[in-house]
Formats: sequence, structure tokens, C-alpha cells
Amino acid sequence: MATLLVACGGGGGSSDSTSPPPTSTDPPTNQPPTDQPPTNQPQQPMPEPELEAPPVATLPDMPSGGPAMPPPPPELQLPSGVDVSNPGVVVKPVAATASSFQGGNTAARAIDGVGNTRWESQRSDEQWIQFDFGAKTQLGSMKLTWENAYGKEYSILVSDDGDTWYQLRYVAGGRGGVEEFMNLTSNVQYVRINGVKRATTFGYSLYEVEFKSPGSDNSLGGRVTTSITPFPSSGEQLAPPAAEKPPLEGIQFTLADGTIVTRFGVIGRSRHARERGEEWNEMGQGPNETVDANGNPVDKGPGAHLNFVANYFKNRTWGFEIIDNSRVAGVDRPTLRVNQYFQQAQRAGGHSFFRAFDRPGVTGFGWMAPGRLVDPSLYGNDRASCEVVPKPPEGRLANASGLNDGCSVTVDNYPGHAELSPDANGILLPNGRSVPSRALRVGDVIEVSTSFFSTPEAMAAVGDSGGLRYYTNEWTYVVGTGLRPWYGVQPRLMNAPLPEETLQGGLGSVSYDYADNSTFIFQQPFNNIGMQNMQRFVEGRRWFHTNMRTGDHNEPGNDRNLDAVGLQGMFYNQSTCFSCHINNGRGLAPQVVNQKLDTMVVRTAQTDGSGQQLPHPVYGMAAQMNSQPASGGVRTDWGTAVRVSGFESRTVTLPDGTTVELRKPKVQFDGPTPSVYSLRSAQPVIGMGLLEAIPDADIIARARVAPDTDGVKGTANYVYDPETGDVRLGRFGWKASKASLRHQVAVAALQDMSVTSPLYPNRDCLFGPARCTTDKVEPGISEDVLKLMTRYVAMLGVPAQRSVPSGFPKGVAPLSYLDVNPAQVAAGARVFETTKCAACHVKEMKTGTHSELAEARNQTIRPYTDLLLHDMGPELADNLVEGQATGSMWRTSALWGIGYTEKVAGAGVRVGYLHDSRARTLTEAILWHGGEATTSRRLFEQLNTQDRTALLSFLSSL
Repeated sequence: MATLLVACGGGGGSSDSTSPPPTSTDPPTNQPPTDQPPTNQPQQPMPEPELEAPPVATLPDMPSGGPAMPPPPPELQLPSGVDVSNPGVVVKPVAATASSFQGGNTAARAIDGVGNTRWESQRSDEQWIQFDFGAKTQLGSMKLTWENAYGKEYSILVSDDGDTWYQLRYVAGGRGGVEEFMNLTSNVQYVRINGVKRATTFGYSLYEVEFKSPGSDNSLGGRVTTSITPFPSSGEQLAPPAAEKPPLEGIQFTLADGTIVTRFGVIGRSRHARERGEEWNEMGQGPNETVDANGNPVDKGPGAHLNFVANYFKNRTWGFEIIDNSRVAGVDRPTLRVNQYFQQAQRAGGHSFFRAFDRPGVTGFGWMAPGRLVDPSLYGNDRASCEVVPKPPEGRLANASGLNDGCSVTVDNYPGHAELSPDANGILLPNGRSVPSRALRVGDVIEVSTSFFSTPEAMAAVGDSGGLRYYTNEWTYVVGTGLRPWYGVQPRLMNAPLPEETLQGGLGSVSYDYADNSTFIFQQPFNNIGMQNMQRFVEGRRWFHTNMRTGDHNEPGNDRNLDAVGLQGMFYNQSTCFSCHINNGRGLAPQVVNQKLDTMVVRTAQTDGSGQQLPHPVYGMAAQMNSQPASGGVRTDWGTAVRVSGFESRTVTLPDGTTVELRKPKVQFDGPTPSVYSLRSAQPVIGMGLLEAIPDADIIARARVAPDTDGVKGTANYVYDPETGDVRLGRFGWKASKASLRHQVAVAALQDMSVTSPLYPNRDCLFGPARCTTDKVEPGISEDVLKLMTRYVAMLGVPAQRSVPSGFPKGVAPLSYLDVNPAQVAAGARVFETTKCAACHVKEMKTGTHSELAEARNQTIRPYTDLLLHDMGPELADNLVEGQATGSMWRTSALWGIGYTEKVAGAGVRVGYLHDSRARTLTEAILWHGGEATTSRRLFEQLNTQDRTALLSFLSSL
């Protein structure tokens, strides 16, 4: 059995999962555990799973950050009224000059109309080529045909005199080949391509540059007439809550005799929950790579427990059921009966129970007992003996006995184990005595893990030729209660239920992460997700990671999503949801001049004669900054981008002498600048289903008619349901202008990715409701896909607060984000209250009973938001109005998970706080607070160093 247990994750020391466990893993000789299978059964080693490489976030190319150049003034822009009804015609420059050339490859060769001649510059980055039209000339497009030595970064400048230059476009991340720039809307004499960075060690090399006049094939013109998106003037006609319905599926119920039945979903994982990138053992007990020779922490990279295996959405989830009779009257020896519901036949015996805390060599993984199979002869058989059992009915058992077949398992005792005593170094080690096994009792804490053990034949039967062996998550089951999020305690990170006050996302909170997989911590489902909901979750995740143009998944090894191919419109910002919500967290912050803001939303509007705001005629509700390639794969720039043009900054000095620079980005549009615009950074998407489950009345009750003594008021926003027209409470988005997750997902698909849906049937919906009708329906995501994406976001769990210390063994360096100072965190929580932050960032709420997800019902959550609008003062105002939300009003952001911000983003990725990500740190974010938050900001400014540090430590624990 040693070989079998190791293969299924049932034993072993450190990360050597192929060697047998040390002799100390043997049970005490005077008390053989009843969960062990017969030792005379065949022992067949199981194949190890392939180790999935965690994906690397793909970030946009960033510019070098040179000085900003102003946009062309009106006199260099195309006059109004120019006829663009016909295609543009070729416009020839009269001359071309350059900063340098090599051999006979002069600038003139770039406009000679000969395809195999070229301009070649000297071998340095700071080179340019310039075109003179002899007089002011109207230009609509420019096409560059590069030789292999192309420009990776360059600007396109225009001038009327050849001395004063203005920036028309900026390219960071050029790809060479043919690049075309449309909608130039220029009336100039000179155009210059100004090199910033070469792609090769050679000089810049251009075969040909071609210009065309403005025309129907290269101009956007005035685009379309827009219409106002209406908002209710108040909540007087607020629609009542929908009638309560049964959830999609139950996760726990009680039989008539008191038996508790707990069901949850499982997904394959690459490695175990305590395997980080470094080998670790307690002091004196084996190799410990977490520190160097001087005892300094060492980080060799992450483990592979929270990432998702290849084709995770395909045949790689299943259901787990625990039937617990410990609460049944008269039962004095409780029994857990365990069933699994796979999508394909499996080998038997992949269960593991109880952490092997008495084995010093068991660190990364290892358990005490595999449970007892109904049919012991199935142990070790190299065949898929466990046939598929249909999912059980709601509220009832699949089999009256609770045991479905010979592959079902029982657990009825706490196994015998070695007694531990501290040695001279305080390390708990076996002392030579044994603790006998005993009957289970209410309150016993059991670590539960399982495995995916299939065969090639069984996988082929379901049409799958991929992996057939996986580890899984690890859960904590409390006898008589059910699943609980967990953390590791002494000895050797033995599992224990997390305290109630740490469960920010209720019972579905994500457990502490000991695999150093923090970049994936926002991608985990509820800890107690249902059996079938797990499959819904992963299918929705697939869409969240799918390129809506090509159907490709952004993580390697996953099948192409053919249903997504070609769904994206011509103009868009990004092609996947994940490209803006980096690792499901915040979006990329504005950080350098000329950075294109296409991982954010830049909302745009114009004001009509009556002072009402409506979508901009060129951009609609939001600028879509990228475009699909033209025919032949030509990269095309239509001049709809918004870029960082610089930063405004000021310095605040705190009482202890600390200085803090506050800065905010300034922007520049490649095209016309709207009279009203707003930068909106992507927010974390965790816990959204829990926020949706809070009753309307609870949110509205916190709103005030007049400000309190500290100036805090709180205002509810109201919106019209885009499908029914009903008045609904707004709760999602930066200004609480979305009524539901379905509403939020559909708007994001349209605005960010140019993908239509049942809510927004065509891309003209960007320009207001007058054009958003079913008279024009363009292909987009179906109703089923919209549900999958909405449910995926709804089932994302919230990490538990890291406010209790983990039991890292002596000598082992704690993971940085789990290196907790509980006293400092507790002190910071008190400061959070005394600075009145909790007036808006409300700590605790209770979800209702109307969510379609049982996992989200009746949960006490700690989101640190009231979901209301608050006036944040003129410095944070953007002047874009959405219903009750004036230009200076913003919905209170949830703070749960905020301490993971930088870890989730990953190394080298800079994200920020507040609506436009201007704040680089939490301190900056607080110091930008004004309006209703002025009192809190001033109290923060007056804190001494110790209290300020404690407050930041508390926020970092969330």
C-alpha cells in the first residue's frame, strides 16, 4: 500500500512523491488502524501527473517613457465638411529626407513606388525619415512596408513648418511587415516617422511609405447619432425582489434522522497544497531550501497547486459526497460514508484522510488513512473498476445505504498515531509512545483529499486523449458540521478550521495558500462549491480566458474554443476578459508617457444643448483603442487610442516627516477629445456573487437623507434593467450603474471586447438605446455562454483574511504574505474604526436567500463596502454622470483581497488603486480621499508612525 498511497497523494515526505514514506509513517504496532486495506492485494504503482507550467500574464508593450509631444492644433487637423464619401486616393510627397542613410539606400527610395528598394538608416535608435508634400495637404491614411529591420517603437509627427512638431500617433511594440494608420484627419505639409527603438541591431529599413487622401476607406467621420441612456430619478418604483427559488444545486442537507449530507465539487490539480517551490523540512529533519546558509529567506518560485491543469474544463471535475451520521440520536461511533461522482470510470482507492502530523518527514504532503473501500479487492488493481455513477438527486441519497458501490469508502475512526513531545529545540517529534485509534466524535477535524485515477481506455470512452492522473484540492471537514476553510498550524502545518472572523467570503472563503501560488488566489471557486457548479465554474472560466477573435485560450495546452472564433467586432480594447482583470485582480496602471490605456475603460460622452450627457458620436460610451487586422493580416491603427500624456503631482508631508507624492495621469486622445471622459481601471472580480446576494433593502437602509456629523451621507443609485425596463438598485461598476452581474458582464463584453450578447444584440448599442434594438442582431455570445460567464464570476471565492499566524515549522521561512503579526493587525483594525473608515467601508453584511447559488445564501461576509455612492470631492471627480452618481461620486470599493493586490498582479506588473489607478500605494489612495471622506483622511494624516503602520498592516491582511 505504500506505493499506492504515495501515488495517490496519501503519504511521502517533502516533495519526493516517487519514493516510499519513511518508516515513521507506519502506524503504531499496538493499534493497527481500521482504515488500512488488506496488505495482500496487488500493489500497482500509479503514474504521476504531468506538472502543468503556470501561465505568464501577457502584458502590452510599454513605451520607453520619453517626453510627451502635444497633439496637432486645429489648424493642422482636417477642416469640417471634407467629403469622405469616396475612397481615398494616393497622395505623393514631393520629397523625402532622413537623419541618415547607408549606401545608396536614401530616404527617396521609400517613396519611389518600387517594392524592392528601401531607405536604410544608420544603426542607432534615434533616427527619422521625413516627408514633404510641398504645401498643406489633406491626409487620411499612411501605410508603412518594413523590411525585416523594423521599428519596434516610434512616433508619427506632423508639422506645418518643419520645425514645430506635433504627435499624431505613437507605436510601442511594432511588429514590422505592413502597418497602416487610418483616420489621420490631418492637413499638414510635413510628416515624420521618429524612431525610438529598433527591433534589430540593424538600422531602420523601410521599403515603401504610401499616403492617401481622406476617404470612405480610411476615415471614421462623425460616426453616428447617439442617444441618452436613461436612469430613474429615484428608487420609488423599485422592483420587488424576485420570488425565492430552489438553488441550482444544494451543497448540504440533513436527512430525517439527523444525518448530514455534504456535497462539493472537485477539480484536478498539478501538485499538493503544501508544496511550494522550495523543499522544506523542520529544523534538523531534512533539507530546507526556504533559507540560505545565513538563515535568510529564499524564494525559488511557486508551487503548482492553485493553477489550472490543461483542459481543466473537459472531463476534469467531479463530485464528492460525505454522509455523516454523527448527529443521529443514539449513534456513539460515528461513520462517514464517502462517494465520488466522476465523469468517467476510475481506479479505486484514491481517497486520503487525516493529516500525517506525527511524521517529521511529511511536509509537502502526506496523510494517515485512505479510508476503507466497500470492496477491498479493488485496491491496487490496474483497471478502472469504478464505473460512472449518475449525480445523486437533490435532497436525497443515490442509495438508501449511503454506499453507492464497491468503490464507496467509510471512515469510522481517528487513526492511531505516534505521540509527540518537544525536543530540545521545541520541535514536536515522536517520543516512542503511541496514541491508539479511537472512534470519531463530533468536532473532529479531518483533512480530506482525493485523486483522479483513470485509464487511457476510460478517457478514450469519453473522447479525451489528455491527462488521466491528477491531485486535487485539500479540504477540512469537521465531523458533525461540514466543510470549513482551513489554515496550517503546528505541527508541520497540520490543518485546522480558520476562525470565523477571518472568513471574509463566508463559508466559501478560500483557504490559506501554502503553495506560494498567490497569483492564482483570486481565481479559486468557493471552498464549498457544489458538485455540478464546479463544472459550470470551469466552463465559465474557459470563456473568461478565451480570445473572442481567435478562440484561443490564454493558457497553453487548452483546446481552442471554436464557438468563440470571430465573435469580436472591428474595434475593441482587449480580446479576453483576463487581459484587463490581470489574474482576476486589478488592471494595469497608467505609469509611463505614451502608454496606451487599452487595458482600462475610457468612458466618453458629449453634452447636448439641454446639458444632458450622451455617448460620444465617434467613440460611443467608451473608446475602443485597437482594431482587427485589415485584409492580409495588415496591422491597422484607426486613431481611437487614448494615451498617457503626463502626470500632475503634488507632495503631502505627514506629521512624522514622511513625504508622499500624489500624482494622477493626464491623457491625450489620438482622435477627437471628448468634452467628458473618465478613466476606469479594471477591478478585482472576487466575491461578486456574494455582493449580488445582499438584499436591496439592507443596502438602501444605509443611505442617509443628510450627511452625518462627519459629513458622510451615502446615496443609492438606481438603474433600468436593460432587459425588463424595471427599476433596479445599482450595485456594480465604479458608479454603481449596473444592476446585476449579468448586466455587468454583458456591458464589459460590449465595451471592452466588442462582443454582443442577448442584452446588447449589436455594436451600435455603444451609441445609446435608440440604436440598440433587435432590428439588427450581430453574432455574439449566446444566452448559455452569458450564463456561464456570469456564474463563473459569481462563484469566485474571497481569500480568508490573513490575521492569524500559521504554524510554519522551526527553521522554515514563512511565505511573505502569511508572515502575520496578529497584534499589529488587530491594532490596525482598531485604527480603521477610529479613523472612521468603516463609515463607508462597512465591515460586515449578511447575504439573503434569493441567490441562485446555495453557496452564496445566508452568509456572513466581510466585504468592507456599503455598495453606496459617496461624493469624494473635486480631486477625484471626472464629471461623467450616471444616474444618481454625479461626476464626483463613486461607489465604495470592496476592500476584501486588497492586501493581495501586488501578489496577484505578479512580478513586474504595476497596478494601482482608485478609479483611474492613480494611487500606487494604499497610503496614496487614502490621501486622495476628499468630500465625504475628508474627516477620515485628516484623521489618517494625523496618525503617528506606529498607528499608520498598524492600519496599513491591517489592510494588507484583508
